[in-house]
Amino acid sequence: MSEAAQDRGTAIALSYQHSDKAPRVVAKGYGVVAEAIIARAREAGVYIHDSPTLVNLLMQVDLDSHVPPQLYVAVAELLAWIYHLEAGMDAGAEAQT
Repeated sequence: MSEAAQDRGTAIALSYQHSDKAPRVVAKGYGVVAEAIIARAREAGVYIHDSPTLVNLLMQVDLDSHVPPQLYVAVAELLAWIYHLEAGMDAGAEAQT
């Protein structure tokens, strides 16, 4: 990726349903589009993870396509991180009630 592309900002949105064989790329873009993806994620309370290397690799995946097997480990680690965060939030919410 060129420096100009990196300066514009890049964002990817993934979706994973238990019925899917792998996570799916549901949005991707540069610049204003990337900012909109991030803003929508924040509004929806979706976790945002900053990994330029993973984003660069996922930018090569077509929209509405599954993540390729070569990226399963990296994406699985990301999903495990999110699951860990969500589990911690659930435990914290229960402790406060």
